[in-house]
This record gives sequence, structure tokens and C-alpha cells, in this order.
Amino acid sequence: MHILLLASAFNSLTQRVHAELRDRGHTVAVELALPGSPLPEAVRRHAPQLILAPMLKTAIPEEVWTAHTCLVVHPGPVGDRGPSSLDWAIHEGIEEWGVTVLQADGEMDAGDVWACVPCRLPQASKSELYRGEIADAALEAVLLAVERFAEGTHVPRKQDRVGAADARLRPRPYLDQGVRRIDWAEDSTGTVLRKLRAADSQPGVLDALFGAEWYLHGGHPESGLRGRSGELLATRAGAVCRATRDGAVWIPELRPRRLPGQPPTYKLPAVSALGDRLPPLPEVPEATWTDISYRENGDVGFLSFSFPGGAMSTGQCRRLLDAYREACARPTSVLVLGGERDFFSNGIHLNVIEAADDPAAESWANINAIDDLVEAVLTTTDRLVVSAVAGNAAAGGAMLALAADEVWCRSGAVLNPHYRLMGLYGSEYWTYTLPRRVGSATAERLMREALPVSAASALGLGLVDRVVDAGHGTFAAEVGRLAAHLSALPGTATRIAAKKTELERRESTTPLAAFRERELARMRRTFHDPDAPYHALRRAFVRKERPLRTPTHLSASPSGSGPSVTGFTATAPHGIPSRPIG
Repeated sequence: MHILLLASAFNSLTQRVHAELRDRGHTVAVELALPGSPLPEAVRRHAPQLILAPMLKTAIPEEVWTAHTCLVVHPGPVGDRGPSSLDWAIHEGIEEWGVTVLQADGEMDAGDVWACVPCRLPQASKSELYRGEIADAALEAVLLAVERFAEGTHVPRKQDRVGAADARLRPRPYLDQGVRRIDWAEDSTGTVLRKLRAADSQPGVLDALFGAEWYLHGGHPESGLRGRSGELLATRAGAVCRATRDGAVWIPELRPRRLPGQPPTYKLPAVSALGDRLPPLPEVPEATWTDISYRENGDVGFLSFSFPGGAMSTGQCRRLLDAYREACARPTSVLVLGGERDFFSNGIHLNVIEAADDPAAESWANINAIDDLVEAVLTTTDRLVVSAVAGNAAAGGAMLALAADEVWCRSGAVLNPHYRLMGLYGSEYWTYTLPRRVGSATAERLMREALPVSAASALGLGLVDRVVDAGHGTFAAEVGRLAAHLSALPGTATRIAAKKTELERRESTTPLAAFRERELARMRRTFHDPDAPYHALRRAFVRKERPLRTPTHLSASPSGSGPSVTGFTATAPHGIPSRPIG
């Protein structure tokens, strides 16, 4: 079936729907709903059999929904309506939620129901839930709705006949800053966390600090530090700790409020954003929250990391490398690398680069820092290294995962090991790891085609070694079980012993340093060329600028023939290349 995806952005959910539908043999094209872009004309050009809207912030024109079946994904159960569905659910502490696929008509979110799938909302940020539990439920509902449409006999149910016993399920307005505002003197830590989590990653919670207005992004509880309500207490890993009425919270990122006539602002690590405004505060080495942690269970070490948005700055890469070296000093036979949920990694930190006094120099420092980390993984010969990919991975972050001996990918993850649309050749030893896994011809095709790939297709291509069919809540436990089994296998010791010999053999033919040198030579020319497209694309990405039209690689309706044609990329809400977003 030929399916057209209408979307406000080629975001994480749209990417996943795109990849999963192609896995099932459908041809899929994407059309972005952009200002000044006539959707009816675009729909006529695509002539789809079905229209799906995984993430659409505007209404589908009547001319379109009266001529075609248009199915809209709503991130809420039947009866819930409005533009801030998931925000309200988190804000109010609702634990049982759902996703509905409904047919577009003249009233937003009020159309006939084709599928609805329940899900739980554990305590996590909106972006984590959107890419996790909500995305899992949405994908299940979309596939069910598509199957029902293809059968041709299904009659969708009117919403008033589906029923919604919960009084909280009703049309609700946009959740504005008047409701999101934190009262630091009165709000409990739990209330503060709900407000912060409901606003992540957009729009953030508007607040005041040191005579300026900022949007606060992200929130984690702190159990030990205490102070006067609203007071900044400490820093850690670029985040600031702020006291609440009965505790404290860590805030990883801040975004300045945009001033009239000024360009859009963007998120930065809180300490960097505040800059000289930040008074002297202790950098606490130990705290309740940390973005990098290590633990052991028997003969297995687990090095976990979780960076906002999956981006890794120069400093974060260096801290993770230090932690990796410390983990490799431990007497384990298997080392698992990766977080328990959400992004694995999305490569270099474009926001930090954009904010630097010399973006070219910071780009160079960042790419070398992540290269150092990947090199350390590639040259580890005294244990097996496993990348546990709980969530999406892109560009250099995907190549970091591929550097391990084995890659275990959660079934709901989307991989985007691709650089082209950001105007970059790429580094992170991709010219070594990617052809080694899939062959030179397939590697070249994957880098050229610029389309997301599902976990199942990644397994078929050889990009990953195992797909773990688990939800976000159970992935870490299943990885732990599999890692313990791997460490106990009789053949594991033999595999470890063979790693050193194999590395020495490869080094005698084409050393790793040669791959890095060739890649970085291309990157250096790009970074230091002020006219290189990378600089304009980076600026547009961090400021979330929209394109004038849908990128051609998305609208070309590639054939849905599974892994043999599946490629990698990610595009931002504005349609220019970037990392997968929520």
C-alpha cells in the first residue's frame, strides 16, 4: 500500500512509523506541513491510498480529509483532546494513559476511532515518555489501524460510543506558562519535578534567575542537598541544583527567553548558559543524580550514561572516556555500555558548538573527543564490550554503538548512522566499522539514502547482533540477564583471547589511525571553511528553523522492500538534518 505521512516534523515518532511501515512492505512518502506549503496540492501529487499523521500540529484541510482516509495519532486515550495531551497527563501525575488513532474530520481530535492502545506513564520526562511508552503504544495502534484499513471491512467507532469513564479525559487547552510556573516557596519537590518533566523538551518552564528569564529543561530529584527555597546550591556535570520547599532538584539545561527582534534561543548545559552570572558554587562529586554511573554484577560491568537529547559535548565525551577507562580497570569479562532508556547517543553537541566563541575550533575538539572514546572501545582486547541501545542512536552516536563487539538493540529503537544532511563526511571510525559490519556497497548505500532504520531492519543488515523485545521498563533487566549469560559461556574466554590477535592483524594491514586520519582530514576542511554548508545547517538546526519545502529524500516514496533498501538519517522539526527529537 502507498502511504503518505503528513507531519509537522520528521521527528522520532514519524521516523519510527516510516521505518516500521517500510519493513512491512508499504511504500512510504513524507510531506511536511509547512507555512505556505499547499497540502492539497502535495497530496494530489503523491496520490496515496492512505494518509497517516504521526505528529501534526495543524489541522488537515477539509479538501484532503474529505477525499482521503486520514488517520491522526493522538497521544492520549479516547476522550482526551487538545494540543497538550501528554503535558497535562504528566503535570497531573496520571499513571495510566494511552494513544488513539482517529480519523480526521472537522473537529480536532474528535474523529472516529480506528485503534486505541493503553500504556503506563512511569515517572520520567515528557521527551523520554514520548520516545518510549507513548511511541510503543502509538506504533502498535498505527499498525493495527493500517491493518484494519487494508482489510476494507472495518468500521471505526464513534467517540461518543467508545466511552471514557475517566472524568480527566476531556478537551483541554494548551498548557501555558501560567500553569507551568513553579512557586519555589510553596511547591513540593514532587510538584516541581512534575512541572519540569511535563515541559521537557519543549517548551520548558519559564523562570527567573539572576535578573534574566530562562526556560528550565529537565529535572531530577536530589535527596541530600538542602537550602533556602529557590536558591542554587551546587553544580554537577554542567547541571545546577536548586532548592525546593522540602528538598532540591537538578536542572541540566537552560534556554534564555527570546527577546523581541532577536534570533531564536536554544538549550545549553545550565552552567554554560548562566556563564558569568553564576556565583561560585561547589561542584559536588557525588549526588543523587548523575549522568554517568558504573556498577557490577558478578563478572559483568555496566557503564551507564544519559545525556540530554543524546548529544555529547567535548567535556561529556572526555568524562565518559575517563569512566570507560576506569571500568576497564575492573576485573570483569563483559562490559555493557549504554543507558537504561531513551537515547543511546547522537554524536557531537551542535548546541554547545554553536555557542562557542570559535565554533570551528569547538567542532574540532568535539569530534576528536568522541573519536578518542570510540578508539578506546575498538582497542579494548581484555573483555567483550556490548552496546545496549535502549533508545535511538544517530550519526557518531550510532558509530559509537557499532564499535562494540556486540550491539543489542531494543525493539523500539531507531538507528540513524548518517552524516550527509548535516553537511559532514563523518568520523568516529565509521569508514572502518560500517563496512566491516555490512560490506562496502551496503555502507555506501546506507549513507546515501538518508532514511531511518528500525531495529528489525538493523538486525537483518548486520548493524546489530540482537534485538531485545522489551519495553523501556524491562530492557535493562533483560540486558543484565543476557550479559550474565554471555559472561558464563565457555566460548567467551576464547573470544576475548582472539580479540588481541585480530586487532594486531588488522593493524598490520590498515591501522585504525589511518581511518581516523582520512576521516578527520575531510572534517577539518569542513569545520574551517566558513562557506561550508555545515555551518548554516548547524545554525538552522539549533534555532529550529523550518525549511521552505519537504526535503526530497523524504518525499520520494522509496520502495518498502525491507532491509535491503533501508538507510539512515534524521531530520529536525524544520526539516534540516539533525538528531532524532521528541
